[in-house]
Amino acid sequence: MSKHIGILTAGGDSPGLNAAIRGIGKTALGIYNMQVTGFMDGYRGIMENRSIRLSSENLSGILTLGGTILGTSREKPHKMQVGGKMMDMTDVIVENYHKHHLDALICIGGGGTQKNAYHLMKHGLNVVTLPKTIDNDVFGTDVTFGFDTALSIAVEAIDRLHSTAHSHHRIIIVEIMGHNTGWLALGAGVSGGADVILIPEIPYDIEVVAESILKRERAGKHFSIVAVSEGAISKESAQKIDILDKRKAKAADEKEKQKSIQKELKEYKKRVIGDTMQLAKELEQLTLVESRVTILGHLQRGGIPSAYDRLLATRLGTACAEYLQNEKYGIMIAVRGEGVEAVPLDQVVGKRKSVPLDHPWIDCARRVGTCMGD
Repeated sequence: MSKHIGILTAGGDSPGLNAAIRGIGKTALGIYNMQVTGFMDGYRGIMENRSIRLSSENLSGILTLGGTILGTSREKPHKMQVGGKMMDMTDVIVENYHKHHLDALICIGGGGTQKNAYHLMKHGLNVVTLPKTIDNDVFGTDVTFGFDTALSIAVEAIDRLHSTAHSHHRIIIVEIMGHNTGWLALGAGVSGGADVILIPEIPYDIEVVAESILKRERAGKHFSIVAVSEGAISKESAQKIDILDKRKAKAADEKEKQKSIQKELKEYKKRVIGDTMQLAKELEQLTLVESRVTILGHLQRGGIPSAYDRLLATRLGTACAEYLQNEKYGIMIAVRGEGVEAVPLDQVVGKRKSVPLDHPWIDCARRVGTCMGD
């Protein structure tokens, strides 16, 4: 008998999602004669039993589209808003999975999606995941689809800001997405010729950053481009967070105390991480050079996917259908060079792929004189 598979997209939207849906769907339908159901708006869609039957007709023409035809949300199976209350809807999702007579559920998303898929796997569902996110921070894969497109958009923005920075003799600070990792800011900064690159993996010293800008001033270069990741943090703040983390660990046996420290830690992080406006203010005070901030935000996630992301998402999607046909479940389809590899989900969840401090991108940035803030 032919298999019946479900597909959902969860988390933030990302270029290449429709290419992945198409790759799975066309291969599953055309090669393996499977039935394919798409669930709307992530895990909420399968909980509310909102679905569409995917056919060759509605998969046609979506390769170049940004976003996702299935919609998305950040809802978690075990923590979902229902009737104004936060409820565990795992059992309902499991029930609907069986109502649709699914042989497997494909969950396409970033780190949170992998974790939620693993949660469903532990409740008896056959799941397979694909790694997508513009942040490129999913553990266990060389790269995620969506990253290349977002990188190109960020580089184009830096390219365009060069002329304004040069004409007005200003510091232009470009805030780039990436959550708690610096892949996007680092790649865009190096590719766009930023003079300073600040990423979460390397806490910065504001005095060092200011001096690098003043050094350019003294050399007759009366402008600077600063590429800063939204998760970048100063050395001082990083030390405070480290102290709070250690206090929380010591309070492991005192739940109320640990909750209090956790709350303090969360509020402190919210205050100091990604405060690009404060960074601009401090640099202006230290250098006496006028500063301006450009926050790219969701602009980086929109639009048509790059050729690379279309290829990558299609490659992962077609491979996914093959793994499903061979009944390989509980895995993430990871990128390995020009090929793919099945990685057990329990090796992926709870981990993040950060930029290694000895990464070649960091090395080449330093070699061309880019200040990394340290």
